[in-house]
Amino acid sequence: MSHPFGSGPAVPLYRYQRRWLRDQARFKAAMFSRQSGKTFTTTLEVADNCYEAVARGRRERWVILSRGERQAREAMEEGIKRHCAAYKLGFEAAEYDWKGDAGSYKALEVTLPHGSRITALPANPDTARGFSANVFLDEFAIHKDSKEIWGALFPVVSKRGLKLRVTSTPKGKGNKFYEIMTSDDPVWSRHVVDIYQAVADGLDRDIEELRRGLADEDLWAQEYELKWLDEASAWLSYDLINSCEDELAGDRDLYEDGVCFVGVDIGRRNDLFVIQVLEQVGDVLWDRERIELKRATFANQDEALDEVMRHYRVGRVCMDQTGMGEKPVEDAQHRYGSSRVEGVLFTGPNKLVMATAGKERFEDRTLRIREGDQPLRSDLHKLRKVASPTGAPRFVAERDDDHADRTWAMFLAINAAGTPASYGYRPARIKRAGPFDSPGGGWNRPNYDGDHGRRGGW
Repeated sequence: MSHPFGSGPAVPLYRYQRRWLRDQARFKAAMFSRQSGKTFTTTLEVADNCYEAVARGRRERWVILSRGERQAREAMEEGIKRHCAAYKLGFEAAEYDWKGDAGSYKALEVTLPHGSRITALPANPDTARGFSANVFLDEFAIHKDSKEIWGALFPVVSKRGLKLRVTSTPKGKGNKFYEIMTSDDPVWSRHVVDIYQAVADGLDRDIEELRRGLADEDLWAQEYELKWLDEASAWLSYDLINSCEDELAGDRDLYEDGVCFVGVDIGRRNDLFVIQVLEQVGDVLWDRERIELKRATFANQDEALDEVMRHYRVGRVCMDQTGMGEKPVEDAQHRYGSSRVEGVLFTGPNKLVMATAGKERFEDRTLRIREGDQPLRSDLHKLRKVASPTGAPRFVAERDDDHADRTWAMFLAINAAGTPASYGYRPARIKRAGPFDSPGGGWNRPNYDGDHGRRGGW
């Protein structure tokens, strides 16, 4: 079989990928554009290192630390196992509970000829200090507690000869990955491949089509052009956002029949109409569902809220009553009662109260949002607090045509959770029949595809 660095590689590689693989520096970091193969390429280097170890009759030990269990599994299944099969390396695969000082974590492992081993785990300070091995930190900028992980990890690779590989797309300036990529210490070998460089090196992508399809200049600048978005004025830093992400959040099917709080941000033509559902579990609010509609009729918006009220035990709803929100709020109060539905005017003081309560939830880690939800992450991060000419604070989003609708729906739901109410009941049937009522008295879940929008939270 041909070696990947030879004239007939077993795995076809683009030029930027070959540069990364051929760089044998002990400490190596890369910032690659989204979907350009950074995890695929680095797991290839890990497999190649073990391939050479087999040929020389020695052993290698690698640990992959990923954002969560799902990402660790993807690195193992789509990277390591595929590369080992391409090398025709026989391996044994196993899963087990890895026990550390702070808890137990799902570990995925392959054992190769001559005893080389590769283990993939969710990253945290506990798993970071548990091995003496070569380490690959995958998407390091979105690891929770990246600086604590770094402090626990670095002694692990202090033994002479052990290698450290760090890759990610940028996620603000308040994390360890930013420090690694922007320091001038020559001990690090750094690679930067934005979308333009990747395409120039052979990646088959239509740049303009991607940019138009994404339709978010901030997200484009960060994810594809690898720009460091300013953290200083962001109301919620990426570290705060990362700390509240969970792979079990945002899944309607995991609803535990607890009391829910709903935020509704009203939009019609240019802005989104967003419903955010949060379930109270202990002292934590869990994201259960987000519904997004654009250019939908008020009737369709009412129907979407009706379905939410029917499916969940809703304790309280807070709705944006500003401008066009007056009638939707009045109609919702007529259907469900003014004791359960509250209209909120988006005045400066009200926005400050809601934004402050939202930030406190992130800081206290009493909120769980869906992991890797890029539209929500971008919305949350783009909100900035600025001073008005009168000196009173006000909140703005970076783009005039996007008012952080998802963020305000989230803050409205958090505001609803902070309002005293009585929750010991199942909601009554709505007072009017609608298209979600089936002949048997149940309900049919709608499909918000096409022109009206889509379900959020994935």
